[in-house]
Amino acid sequence: MELYEILEPTLTSLGYELVDVERSSRGRLLRIFIDKPGGISVDDCGAVSHHLSRLFTVENIIYDRLEISSPGLDRLLSKKSDFIRFTGEMVKLKLRLSLNGQRNFVGILREVSDDVLQLEVDGEMFALELSNLEKVRLVPKL
Repeated sequence: MELYEILEPTLTSLGYELVDVERSSRGRLLRIFIDKPGGISVDDCGAVSHHLSRLFTVENIIYDRLEISSPGLDRLLSKKSDFIRFTGEMVKLKLRLSLNGQRNFVGILREVSDDVLQLEVDGEMFALELSNLEKVRLVPKL
């Protein structure tokens, strides 16, 4: 949790959004996914990597390899603000607890309010509690 507390304000001040952090089991690889309106370039990744390398030295965060990456076409959605931003997009999601015997859904994210996500699947609406979402990803438009 400490890493998120350091990364979130730092990346925001640089004009980026923290999407996700992955750390290998031994902590050797630290992979940070960032985004910004208009997408992420190689130059963005380089600039963030350079800045975070210095920050991690000061904060005594140990790692062997640092990777900065865009979230990709199948971007992970995890925050309420993500769901609001991507309203109208096709998503693939997995629930923690099944709904009517089903845990996996693919549909259009229609609305988010009061911690409930409205998902349209083949013309049928499902109200899904945000707390019951295990993993949600955008379905890439190819």
